[in-house]
Amino acid sequence: VQLQASGGGLVQAGGSLRLSCAASGRTFSTYAMGWFRQAPGKEREFVAAVSWTGSSTYYADSVKGRFTISRDNAKNTVYLQVNSLKPEDVAVYYCAAATSLGSLVTGSPDYWGQGTLVTVSS
Repeated sequence: VQLQASGGGLVQAGGSLRLSCAASGRTFSTYAMGWFRQAPGKEREFVAAVSWTGSSTYYADSVKGRFTISRDNAKNTVYLQVNSLKPEDVAVYYCAAATSLGSLVTGSPDYWGQGTLVTVSS
């Protein structure tokens, strides 16, 4: 599986973005998908994950209520809607795929995409 993330950019605090991650391969719908982020000088951290059906989602406590993960299996794409952005959300956001949701939540996906940078101005 190859993953291509996009949608990052510069936004004011309180603003919104929608990140997208397009996947190649006909087996996209069998993978759980997730988003991680890495802020400057920090380790990469889990943000959100969605099951292969889209029926189950998990979020880091720091983004609950502000971020929403979703997927469109017909388009081989997973999305991350990020609202009410804060300066502490500044990071490179990575999408990832795994055969199990648990692997994403524990930070051990099978595939990584390249990142897309989100910058928040205060």
